[in-house]
Amino acid sequence: MDAETTVRAYYDALRAGEPLDPFFARDESVVKFGIGERLTGYSEIREGLTAQTETTADWHVGSERLAVTERGDHAWFSDDVFIAWTDLERQIDYEFESRWSGTLERQPDAGSRIDGIDTPWRFVGMHVSAPGGTR
Repeated sequence: MDAETTVRAYYDALRAGEPLDPFFARDESVVKFGIGERLTGYSEIREGLTAQTETTADWHVGSERLAVTERGDHAWFSDDVFIAWTDLERQIDYEFESRWSGTLERQPDAGSRIDGIDTPWRFVGMHVSAPGGTR
C-alpha cells in the first residue's frame, strides 16, 4: 500500500468507527493536532483516538483535494475535508469544512502482523484545522 492509499484507508477507518491509532508511528515524538486538541506521543494519541471512537458516531468524511507526495521513506499530504459526526455524550451533531495536512514515514517492520493494518506507512505528524465555525 502506498502513502496515498494509507491516507484514504485512515479516512475509511474513521468513517467505520475502527481503531485509528494503528495508523500512527509508535514513537513518543509523534504529534496529532485536531480541531480542539493536541495529542503528543503515541500513548496520548492512542488514548485520545480510542476515546474519540468510543464517544462519537456517524462520521462523514469527504475528501475534496487530496494531494500526496512520496520521497523515499517519507511522504506528506494535504486535503480539504468535509467532516461531520455525532458526539454521543452531548448528543450534538458537528460538521466542519476542514484542512488536513501531515507527514508519513515508511516503517518496513510495521504492517498487518503487528497492528491490523496492511501498510508500512505511519503518520508521524497530522494537523486538522477548521477555518470557520460549525454549521
